Amino acid sequence: MKNLIKAIAIVAVIFFSAGVANAQQKLGHINSGEILQAMPEVKTADASFEAFRQTKLSELEAMDKERQAKITTFQEKYKTLTEANQAALGPELEALNQEIQGIEQRINELDQKAQTDLTQKREELYKPILDKAENAIKAVAKEQGFAYVFDTQNQAVVYFEGGQDITALVKTKLGIQ
Repeated sequence: MKNLIKAIAIVAVIFFSAGVANAQQKLGHINSGEILQAMPEVKTADASFEAFRQTKLSELEAMDKERQAKITTFQEKYKTLTEANQAALGPELEALNQEIQGIEQRINELDQKAQTDLTQKREELYKPILDKAENAIKAVAKEQGFAYVFDTQNQAVVYFEGGQDITALVKTKLGIQ
């Protein structure tokens, strides 16, 4: 994000320092968030991603329930621990403790894998949509003769005056309203 802002700042400095030669170039701006929200593919991707996320969450919750059950068993057995039964109950409590630690380790590993899987799934679902929107923006900019198109959604441009908002043209190009 910082690199994008730096790149835009550099482009802006070069653009504005060129002076009169650039006066003929057209500037445009879009709101990428508005475009993406209007794309039906985003709603489908959101639903697919949420279903996938819920599956991963359910797996983690099931393992946590198993861990909680082992903890409850451990606590109940620990309450009955006395000096008389320590020789018999001690190894059993240690084994339960080891199981609990093993489950906690598996939960951590599953959580890390779930985070990686969610990142990959997000990329898989949204990259084609973002590429489609980007291609439409580029096509409209080229068709309309824009030298620069700024995205007001990512706040890389804090202030703009003039220019032409081509959000509607991009939506038309994508066949959405």
